[in-house]
Amino acid sequence: MLSIVLLATYTADLASDLTIAKSKYIISGIDDIKNGKIPFHRIGIPINTAVEDYYLTSISRGVRNFYPLTSPQELYDSLLAGFIDVSFIDASTGEYVTNNIYCNLTLMGDEFDQGDFSIVTRKEWLYMNELDVTILSLQESVELDELKRKWFQKKTCPDLSEASSELQILPVSGLFVVFGFITILSFLLFIWPKRSAFKRYFFILLF
Repeated sequence: MLSIVLLATYTADLASDLTIAKSKYIISGIDDIKNGKIPFHRIGIPINTAVEDYYLTSISRGVRNFYPLTSPQELYDSLLAGFIDVSFIDASTGEYVTNNIYCNLTLMGDEFDQGDFSIVTRKEWLYMNELDVTILSLQESVELDELKRKWFQKKTCPDLSEASSELQILPVSGLFVVFGFITILSFLLFIWPKRSAFKRYFFILLF
């Protein structure tokens, strides 16, 4: 498995919306997590997985002080709901979901915990040699790269810079509407007690 840090980019308050394009994340990768920049109980770890083994071995030294996750869906939901700040995910899966499904999540830092995937077959399987040759030929050709570009590197989510520009325009336009309404209301409240004087003034101007 090749893992990477996953965290949420979405925030709902106006101040963050106005500065999201200029803001910086509080971590830059796995080393910041190891150095304690994120409280351990705010780190989501899928239990009974290789990610949990890596966390216990390389980060917490065997202490189960993390936020336990029982499914991939709970991982995404917990990040978006703010229950956790970061989690770990397979690099290829993370690239796909952040580009196409969960546009408010992002990958941070370099990949880590590189390992191998294995295909389990029966002993002395008849097609074992053919499978080995096919896998080697795929590795040596560009077909795997083309599959990766097709399924993992395509992107339907908007760029963060474009999204942040939209977030800036919408809240500010709402402020102008509110400001205009308050201005008109204040003007009406100002002239209402003096409406008789204004009527006499306009009558003199007209006649």
